Order: sequence, then structure tokens, then C-alpha cells
Amino acid sequence: MTPHEREQGTRTRPDPLGDVRIGQVRSRTSLKWRFHPPDVLPLWVAEMDVLLAAPVAAALHDAVTRGDTGYAHGDDLARAFAGFARRRWGWEVDVARTALVPDVMTGVVEALRLVSGPGAAVVVNTPVYPPFRAFAERSGRRVVDVPLTAAGRLDLPALEAAYARERARGEVVHLLCSPQNPTGTVHTAAELTALAELAAARGVRVVADEVHAPLADAAAGFAPYLAHDPTGLGTALTSASKGWNLAGVPAALLLAGPAAAGDLARLPEEAGHGVAHLGVLAHAAAFRAGGEWLDGLLDGLARRRALLDALLAEHLPAVRRAPSRATYLAWLDCRDLGLGDDPARVLLERGRVALSAGHEFGPAGRGFARLNLATGEDVLTEAVRRMAAALDG
Repeated sequence: MTPHEREQGTRTRPDPLGDVRIGQVRSRTSLKWRFHPPDVLPLWVAEMDVLLAAPVAAALHDAVTRGDTGYAHGDDLARAFAGFARRRWGWEVDVARTALVPDVMTGVVEALRLVSGPGAAVVVNTPVYPPFRAFAERSGRRVVDVPLTAAGRLDLPALEAAYARERARGEVVHLLCSPQNPTGTVHTAAELTALAELAAARGVRVVADEVHAPLADAAAGFAPYLAHDPTGLGTALTSASKGWNLAGVPAALLLAGPAAAGDLARLPEEAGHGVAHLGVLAHAAAFRAGGEWLDGLLDGLARRRALLDALLAEHLPAVRRAPSRATYLAWLDCRDLGLGDDPARVLLERGRVALSAGHEFGPAGRGFARLNLATGEDVLTEAVRRMAAALDG
């Protein structure tokens, strides 16, 4: 049991999602609130309707007041994350095996370049975050789809077959989404250990995107890939961007296992160019002092999952939500609604609710839609009611 788990009790924590009203967020100029017309309720892109955690806001205000807006430098973010990982997951991070990168997906591309060459196969488990495919292909790699099982778990026999087939053609990297976006699946320690051993046996390198890790509830028992990789060959990416809503002030860390330290040492200096100093300050503050705020958020997300389930049962009983213990995203099986491969398009046109189109997450997402839960209960309630009304149109 980690120190964080021992601290958890039944006390009520403030819910950051309850502090913001629809009028406040409609004034925001970010993608979520400006991409669609004002009559649309946007529950699509991964932005949360929250105010900043107080320690994060203080760090940014202080930097601006002092004019501290130069170039990023140092290992403060790595040390802050190491403390967070120790408290939350009992994982001892070696700060010496970390590097600053501008954001997670930039870091993913750099990791792919470190462990493979052009033309290498990149295995992904769909449904999965759409930029996985786009960024891998843009870096000159081939994407190989090995879907999750019907229960949303890693399919180890299918992965072994894909590893063997693709290794006969050349280099292979497994780009792992952990926790999984959009399903919210939290891979277990046993699954990750088996995956690491299988990958090592087949000569496959693993790169784990763990940006949603802070959003796994304590009972789910998030397992960091590098902490459960006995080979030490893995690399991982982490960031506070999703857990504390910091997409607008990006920063990320690339981490390497002991046997991958040599790969990290080859990271070119220019890979760290463009790291935002304000992002480093904000993310370090989140990891170091944003734990209580995060716990309140996790409580609020648990309530919203329960609310969504109740709303679906009442208004849209044909829609099934994938059981999720992480992220603030709900993966909705809308195939029984009769809306075709892209129900999100129909719900936007008829109901003025914006969801993410499931087919963009891979072939396994046809007939599905992804809903962003990180909003007020009134917004979520209105969204489901609109979705139900859209079926009568």
C-alpha cells in the first residue's frame, strides 16, 4: 500500500468540476469552446471545465510577476514527478534517466526515433488516441493495429503473433497507451510484466504514453510500465497536462528504464528545444503540491460516471458505457441506436452535442463515441437529454 492509499479516507474533498458554471467556460477561447457554434455543448476534446489548482495558479502568477518567462532549464519537473510517483504509486524514479520534451506526443516521436529507424512497425492497441497513428506515420513508421479484447484488455496472444510477424520484416515498437484512451482501461501490473517479457523475447521495444496516469482512481491501482518491466528496456512519457488541465502550458518528461539509458543518452539536444518554461513551472507545481486538488477531481469524476450511468439508463438505455477506472472520458457503445458508423456526427447535427467520433480511434471504434465527463453536472445532464431528443428528430 502506497503512502497515498493510506492517507485516503471517507473525508469529502472539494470538487474542482463544481466550481465552474457554463457562463464562465463559454467565455474561454480554447479549442473546446470555440471550435463549434455557441449553441453546441462541447463534450469532445480532452479539456476540463475547471479552474486551475491553486498551487499551479500561484506558480504561474509568480513567474509572470517576476518576469520569469525565459528558457526552461533544470530537473525540477523530474524531481517533482519523482516525488509524486513515490507517494502515489510507490515507484522510485531515477531522475538521471529523464529528459524534458515539449509535450507528450513530441516525446513519443523522439522515443520512436531513439529505438527504431524509418520503416519500423509501430504496434498500437485500438481503439486508441488518434494522434498515435498520425504521429507514427509522420515519423516514417508503419502502424500495425492489434485491437484490445472485447473486454478492453491487452490481447497478449494476438500481440505475440503480431510481434513475430512484424519482426520478420524488421524493427518493431509497441506504442502503449496506459491508461487507455478512450476506454479508460487500466493495465494491471501482471499484464504489463507479461507484455514486457514478451516484447523482450521477440526483440520489440515498448514506449508507454502514461499521460492519463494521474487520473486513475486509487482502487484501480495504476501500474507504471517502467516499474513493472523486468527487462529495463522500456521508455515512457508523462505529463501533468491531463490531470491538471494544462494543455495550454505544455511540458513533458521522457523516462527510460535502466537498460534504455543509452538510448536516452542519444537524445539530441534540439529535442528539448521548445520546452515551455511556464509549462515546466506549472507541471512541477501540480506534481509537487496539487495532490489534494487531484483527489477532489477524482471524487468528482466518480460522481459523474455514476450520474452518466443513471442518465443513460433513464434516457438512452440502448447506449452502453465501457467500465472505466481512469481518464475523464466515457467510451459509449452507440451501435444499437441505428446511427451508423459515426453516431457523433448525427448527435451533433440533431442534438447540438459535440462528442468525439469513435471511428477516428480505429476500426474497432465504428458505432462508438467518446464523451468528456470533465464538466458540470448540469452540462452533462443537458447533454444526455439532447442526445436522447436527437433520436426523436
